[in-house]
Amino acid sequence: MALASKVINFRAPADKQALIDRAVEVTGVSRTEFILDAACEKAREVLADQTQFSLDPQQLRRFNALLDAPLENNAAIRKLLSTPAPWER
Repeated sequence: MALASKVINFRAPADKQALIDRAVEVTGVSRTEFILDAACEKAREVLADQTQFSLDPQQLRRFNALLDAPLENNAAIRKLLSTPAPWER
């Protein structure tokens, strides 16, 4: 099933458009394809930064210690751990 295409319009300064057009000539793809690929690549980077992070060795030891520490016995944690995930309902 093909997804519907949507139009994205934006203005660009002449120098940035010229830079993009030079790269388009080198790669042999259309300007639209080049811009869309570049924007999607950047979007993946931004989203990955929300789920992946790097730590130095000391920070990693502290992080692992926190993960390994026993949970506090409180009602909120008991409720969270006993509630089925949405896909399990």
